[in-house]
Amino acid sequence: MEKLYPRAAVPLAAYAELLATQGTLRGLIGPREVPKLWDRHLLNCAVLERLIPAESTVADIGTGAGLPGIVLALVRPDLQVSLVEPLLRRTTFLDEAVEELGLGNATVVRARAEDLPRASYDVVTSRAVAPLGKLARWCLPLCAEGGLMLAMKGSSAEEELAASEHELESLGAEVWHIHQLGVDELAQPTTVVSIVAGRAAGGSRHGRRGR
Repeated sequence: MEKLYPRAAVPLAAYAELLATQGTLRGLIGPREVPKLWDRHLLNCAVLERLIPAESTVADIGTGAGLPGIVLALVRPDLQVSLVEPLLRRTTFLDEAVEELGLGNATVVRARAEDLPRASYDVVTSRAVAPLGKLARWCLPLCAEGGLMLAMKGSSAEEELAASEHELESLGAEVWHIHQLGVDELAQPTTVVSIVAGRAAGGSRHGRRGR
């Protein structure tokens, strides 16, 4: 982590400690995940920032314990991140984490994605929230025109994308890619589906795999 994000190494370590202690006690992180926090969670989320334009407003939908939202706010101080989570016990933890980490560029929003104002964000992120088609129905309406939906996925990404292409078109998506991030740096690269939001109709639509 120090090699990839040296300026954020100290606050990321503090966040890892919060997850390993309070996050575990409150049932937000499983005890078996604690030894894997850096590789499977923090680094896995941090490389997502490579797809986010400078000075973006970001909504992290279903952020849970703050993944990837808090990590993005830590490694990218230029971003304004909304940590969107409907469950009170999670938002309580998030409020405490934001305060303890001194994150002036992160705001906790207790809400469902459906309750947020439409076309409000440059980028909408998510991690292990829902199948891609359902996720797109929640996230794409929140993106400003030309904005970006970034869904962190696992090995099912290609299958989910193929199954949801018709739905993406109906939602006005204009282009989508599958990215593998951190191929040369992480033990397990981060798989991300990126979808560019557009108007309800028109424009060329196609899929490509990126790195």
